[in-house]
Amino acid sequence: MVRWLHPGMLIRTGLDALVAAVFGARADHRLIEAVVRPQPPYFDYSEESPNEDFWLDYVADTGDGWNSTYAVARLMALPSLEVKDPENQPHTLERGRILVLGGDQVYPGASRDTYEERLILPYEEAMARTKAPSPDLFAIPGNHDWYDGLAAFMRLFCANRWVAGRRTRQSRSYFALKLPHGWWLIGTDVQLDSDIDVPQVEYFRQVATHMKQGDRIILCNAEPAWILAAASKRRRGYLENNLEYLQEKVFGRRICLFLAGDLHHYRRHEGPDGRHKITAGGGGAFLAPTHAPAAPRLRDGYVQKTCFPDEKTSRKLARQNLLLIRHSPLFGLMTGALYLLLALATYTEIGTFGMSQFTEAVGAVASSVVTRPWSLTLGLATLGGLIGFADKALGRWRLLIGGLHGLAHILAAFFLAWGSVYFTVSVMGFCPEVIQSNASLVPGVALCSAGWHHVWAKFLLGALFTFVGGFLVGPFIMGLYLTVSVNGFQAHSNEAFISLAIPDWKNFLRLRIDKDGQLTVFPVGLERVPRKWKETHAGPFAPAYDPDDPKATEPRLIEAPVHVVPKKRGSVP
Repeated sequence: MVRWLHPGMLIRTGLDALVAAVFGARADHRLIEAVVRPQPPYFDYSEESPNEDFWLDYVADTGDGWNSTYAVARLMALPSLEVKDPENQPHTLERGRILVLGGDQVYPGASRDTYEERLILPYEEAMARTKAPSPDLFAIPGNHDWYDGLAAFMRLFCANRWVAGRRTRQSRSYFALKLPHGWWLIGTDVQLDSDIDVPQVEYFRQVATHMKQGDRIILCNAEPAWILAAASKRRRGYLENNLEYLQEKVFGRRICLFLAGDLHHYRRHEGPDGRHKITAGGGGAFLAPTHAPAAPRLRDGYVQKTCFPDEKTSRKLARQNLLLIRHSPLFGLMTGALYLLLALATYTEIGTFGMSQFTEAVGAVASSVVTRPWSLTLGLATLGGLIGFADKALGRWRLLIGGLHGLAHILAAFFLAWGSVYFTVSVMGFCPEVIQSNASLVPGVALCSAGWHHVWAKFLLGALFTFVGGFLVGPFIMGLYLTVSVNGFQAHSNEAFISLAIPDWKNFLRLRIDKDGQLTVFPVGLERVPRKWKETHAGPFAPAYDPDDPKATEPRLIEAPVHVVPKKRGSVP
C-alpha cells in the first residue's frame, strides 16, 4: 500500500497536488480532446442478448497495494461468482459484459509507470486473456488521474487498445453507453473542481436527444458530491456548476441510480422515489471511514441504508492512530527533526535542573527565546502551521484544537530536550561543571572544565536523545489528534485513514438488467483481503494466483440485492 506519511511521499503528493491545482484549470485537456478526438454520441449495447440478462461491473479507486487491487480484480475476472447475502441466500453473479472504472485508477499520482505497476500488472495477472466475447472497458478519471494533466489516462484508456484482456473503446474521458431495455450509463469527467466543461455538456445534450421517453440513466461521477454536500453548511445546491445543470436540466428525472467512488468504502442512500445514490470506492485503495463525514440524510430526502464497514467498526479502526508509528514508522523522522530544531533553537544550560527546578528551567529557556528572535519565529511557525493544518470541518473549534495540537508538540519538544540534556549531564556525567565564557563555539553552551570533547559529546548525545524522543512521541501526539478529530468531530477523515493504509473492506458492484428491464445492484464485499497467494497453473483464461491465506475472508454481498425501481414511461420532464 502507498505509505502516505512517508516524508518523501508527502513531498511528492504535495507537489503533484499543487501543480495540478495551479495548472489544471489553465490547461484543461478536455477542451483539446473535444476538438481532436471524435467520439460517437454513444456506444450501443442495447441489442446484445435481448432475451437474456445483461451484466456489467463497476469498480472505483483501484491501483494502490497489490493484495487489495489483485483481490478485487481476481473476483471480477471469474466467469461467475457464487456469493451469499446477509440472509445466507446464495446468488450466482456472471462476469460483466462491460467493466466501468469509476475514477482514481492509481495512487498516489498518474504516470505511465504507476499505471503499469499498480493497475495493469495485477489486472493482467487476474485476466490476461479471456474467451470471446471479451469484456469492454470504460474509465472515467478521478483527481489522481488528473495529476499529470490526464496524459497517462488518455494514452491507456482512450487509444482503442487491449488492457488486461479487455478492449477499450472510448476516445475521450467521458462517454455514454446505451444498454438494453431503455437503460443508459453516463460517465462524466469532473476534472479537479467537481465541474464539467461546456463541450462535455454539449456532448451529453446530444446524447439526450437519442433517448426515448421513459429511458432511465445510471450516472457515474468520480466524486460523491451528495455526501460532501450533506456534511457542508452551504445552503444552496451542492453542485452550482455545469454538472448540476447536466443532472437537473439535461437528464432530469431520468437518472435512477447515481454511482461514485473517491471515498474508499461502500455507502448507499435511498430516495423517497426509489432512486439510489451509491458510493463504492473499494477497488483497492486504502479504507476510508464510514462515520466521517456523517451523512445519515441527504438534502434531497435520501436516507442512508447501508455502509461497509459499519460505523462502529469504522470508529474502532480509527483508534489505531494511537499507534501511528506502527503503521507509518518513517513519519517519526519528520517529528524527530522538528523537535530537534525546536530544541536547538532554544538551547541553553539546563542539564543540572531537575523537576523541582521547573520554574528555573522554563525561565532559562524563555530567556533564550527572547535573545534569539529566530527561535520565536520557529515556534510561531510550528504553531501557525498546525493551526493551518486543522480541518475546516472542525468549524469554530478549528483555531482552538489546531492551537492545542501545535502547543502539544512544542511542549513535548521542550520536555524531551530538557530530559535529554539532564540525562546527559546529571546521569551520564558529561560536563557537570561549566565555565561561563563568551568563547563558546555553540550559542548557549558554556565551556566545560573537562574539555571541548565533553562539550561536543554532551551536545551530540543530547541532540540524539531529543531526536529519538521526537521520533517516538511526535507520532503519538499526531495520532491522538487524528483520533480525536475523526471520532469526536468527524474531521480529518482522509488524514486519519491514509495514515493507516488499511487494505481490507474492499468492494465492487455487479449490475444486472434482466429480460424485463429490471435493474438490480449486487454489492460484493471482501472484509479481509489475502496477504499470501499461490500459483494456479490453470492456463491463460484464469487468474494466475489464488488466495493462500487462512485468515482471508470469502466474498459476500454487503446487503441484499438492491432493486432500482424503474420509472414509468412518460415520467421524465
